[in-house]
Amino acid sequence: MNTSLRSILTPGVIVRLALGWGAFAALLLAQPLLAGPLPGPALVVALVAIVAIIVVCAFGVVTEAEHLAHRLGDPYGTLVLTLSIALIEVILISAVMLGPGEHATIARDSVMAVSMIILNLVIGVALLIGGLRHRDLRANSTGVSTYLAMLVVLAMLAFALPGLIGEGDAYTIGQAIPIIVATVVLYVFFLVRQMGAQKSDFQEISSRSDRLVAPERVVRPSVTHVIAEHRVELLARIVVLVLTVVPIVLLSHDMAVLLDDGLHRISAPVALSGILIAMIVFLPETLTAIRAALAGEAQRVSNLCHGALVSTVGLTIPAVLTIGLLTGQQVVLAENPTNLVLLGVTLLLTLATFSGTRVTALHGAAHLTVFFVYALTVFA
Repeated sequence: MNTSLRSILTPGVIVRLALGWGAFAALLLAQPLLAGPLPGPALVVALVAIVAIIVVCAFGVVTEAEHLAHRLGDPYGTLVLTLSIALIEVILISAVMLGPGEHATIARDSVMAVSMIILNLVIGVALLIGGLRHRDLRANSTGVSTYLAMLVVLAMLAFALPGLIGEGDAYTIGQAIPIIVATVVLYVFFLVRQMGAQKSDFQEISSRSDRLVAPERVVRPSVTHVIAEHRVELLARIVVLVLTVVPIVLLSHDMAVLLDDGLHRISAPVALSGILIAMIVFLPETLTAIRAALAGEAQRVSNLCHGALVSTVGLTIPAVLTIGLLTGQQVVLAENPTNLVLLGVTLLLTLATFSGTRVTALHGAAHLTVFFVYALTVFA
């Protein structure tokens, strides 16, 4: 056991944990100094330092996620990473809503930014890089269609329906309760099927046939056996992964004040701050997806990106609606027509991208173009 723990808690892991949590503690202690506007050079130095520490920690998250994915296999390995990041993101959104001030649109704005970043920017970069390196890059179409079915329903519940049947772009109390129940039931059923009867739908397919990779399924023992045999290692790696993810998210949101100040000084749109923060929060997922694409693992790219978004939306909707009911806050979810059109185009593009026999660099370029248009609307 000691040898196993020593192989996990390497000097690099300890340094990353110390950097991440040390930087967060330093920001807490420096709150009085950060209360007022910083001089320009000091603001730039603080932002660069925070981003550098986040990048270092992100590489640590990627490493632990790859170890878990190798040990557990898909979809269990990538599910650990996607759920950890999605849960922390939901907790932070909930914390903002429970804090002082009015934050009626925080959930809508955050989830919309995350949706466009994951579905277009991250997937676009991954497919562009992976498509340039591999001629035969293919995902498991059944698994991707399952993710897409979930996203269509969740996007409708989150962004479209409140504006059609709600009051003031928000669900009424009588509407919110059944929406919460329906969302939770659907998401739990999805997880049960993904980890059980339909787990093969989320595994890589062979490059030579449409069948699942048989050798891996024959050699790999059941996940129950793996957990029983490597319980200490798995638990330790999950703890290290979560402890490395948490400071990434905390630092990202702590730097929001500094980023808002900097963007205000250069007259940039306020919405750009949320987009940049969301990009940094999902940096570990982005790096892991790019590395999976380089390795020719198209289904793992889908598991990381589509799975993360399903978890984020599926957990955020019931969480924020429940908080709204308990605190009496109005939770505005309905999106404006421009973003609804972009989201609809994104979902149609996702269907077109993954419904063919293989995905290519051109598909990635199309997704990146949609994200470029989304960025233009932010500055419009």
